[in-house]
Amino acid sequence: MTDLPESLLALQLRLDYTFRDPQLLVHAVTHPSFLHEHPEETESNQRLEFLGDAILQLVVTEELFRQYPADREGALSKNRSALSKGAFLCELARQIGLAPCLRLSASEEQTGGRDRAIALGDAFESLVGAIYLDSDLATTRRVVLALYGSFADLLAAMQPSENPKGRLQELVQPVHGNHAIRYEVYATYGEDHNREYDIQIFFNNEPLGIGHGKSKKSAEEAAARIALEKLSAGPM
Repeated sequence: MTDLPESLLALQLRLDYTFRDPQLLVHAVTHPSFLHEHPEETESNQRLEFLGDAILQLVVTEELFRQYPADREGALSKNRSALSKGAFLCELARQIGLAPCLRLSASEEQTGGRDRAIALGDAFESLVGAIYLDSDLATTRRVVLALYGSFADLLAAMQPSENPKGRLQELVQPVHGNHAIRYEVYATYGEDHNREYDIQIFFNNEPLGIGHGKSKKSAEEAAARIALEKLSAGPM
């Protein structure tokens, strides 16, 4: 089978990658249920999913290691998990229009399998595995990272309610101890009932920036974000 349906031709355009072996792409979008109704088919995407999961973990791990030189193992592992978990891969699969490309059994189709998160996430991993087998690691890395876009933007969007002071402490404490970070009131504004604050943050007595907020807590969080950006830009 070498002639691809329009859905898979369009998918290749969205990926900016053309398969030399189109059968690999077909296997990548073949759900296991499809084989139950098509005994002439011999392979689903399960083996490719196994391979693709490992390749994806490597690409994401390597890129996090490169982009966040100040992050320790715990923070890197947390971010890798966020960028490779099933829900996130499902969203990527939807963004590239993978759902219409899936080959499903009639029963799986009728029960909503085409939009099932696990099916889409598995298919995305299978697609990564197929690209790797069809090309090489460097090409797979290029395709994957183009689909991901900015890691910083993705991680920020995933953690809108995170505690920046807690993150900063997790980053600093293992190397510099519990007292390396200090917050001091730099200035206050307004009447007692409508007070605003500037908080200066220090790392090992070195000032890193000033955060502003309508409470001491919000000003400290703003200062912590500034410190995180500066400390993540280079080794501490």
